[in-house]
Amino acid sequence: MVDNIYIAGNRGMVGSAIIRHLRASGVPESSILTRTHAELDLTDQAAVNSFFEAEKPDQVYLAAARVGGINANNTYPAEFIYQNLMIEANVVDAAYRNGVERLLFLGSSCIYPRIAAQPLREDSLLTGSLEPTNEPYAIAKIAGIKLCESYNRQYGTDYRSLMPTNLYGPGDNYHPENSHVIPALIRRFHEAKSTNASVVTIWGSGTPRREFLYVDDMASASVHVMNLDRMVYKEHIDHMSSHINVGYGEDLTIRELAKIIGEVVEYQGEIEFDVSKPDGTPRKLMDSSRLWNLGWQPAVSLTEGLKMAYNDFLKNHI
Repeated sequence: MVDNIYIAGNRGMVGSAIIRHLRASGVPESSILTRTHAELDLTDQAAVNSFFEAEKPDQVYLAAARVGGINANNTYPAEFIYQNLMIEANVVDAAYRNGVERLLFLGSSCIYPRIAAQPLREDSLLTGSLEPTNEPYAIAKIAGIKLCESYNRQYGTDYRSLMPTNLYGPGDNYHPENSHVIPALIRRFHEAKSTNASVVTIWGSGTPRREFLYVDDMASASVHVMNLDRMVYKEHIDHMSSHINVGYGEDLTIRELAKIIGEVVEYQGEIEFDVSKPDGTPRKLMDSSRLWNLGWQPAVSLTEGLKMAYNDFLKNHI
């Protein structure tokens, strides 16, 4: 029986979804440990060590991160690499030093080379150059995977890593400049609808293909992998690619995505694309067969998820 489960990043989209899933699964409130950034700065090593020494969690979901879209990654590369490196290094090391039985590190599909065989397999990690627009963030996330691998190899810990595709849903960031593509488009189409704008302009050519996963599906995958028997988990990983992809299994173009979001929001105007803006990686479809072979598959369709995401936006971000 797990007594204490620490959710690092509990106010973020993924962390809050994991908490919802744990509560729905019957985990008592008293077993879920959380701290806001004001209460615990995860880039402060001494503070993180003190927290772990006092609370002694049995499991840790490392969902805390500095995140953002293309514009944010381009504008704040130093913050993206520094803060993410510090967070994961402090939490993983403190977990080991305080006897944490199991830790789950959450990364990103941007760890893979910009040009890689599709769908992206776990063993394509470090086989080519990264996408320049988010390279600092990607390098930090690769370091997190290698931290978990290295502590497992040297100390025999059971620290696991999940790499999700693009996530969306309740708790997303709808900042007009620093958000990812789905929340950015939801906000843009909603504002265009509200002002009767005749055209919505979207960055790039619209041709890159992306895969999207509803955040509550990500939460269910996280809890599923966290609670897998150690021997079952180890049967499906290897030393060179110890992380596991989490995806929806299908992708679509940004142009197709924009059309669906426009329909969900009920925007009646035109959609155009600004080809002077960067596209990012041409395609990012995950091979999630390793996880599916471990008994998990997504439950929420893209259209259903986008409707729920828009309802959350209307309820919490207007």
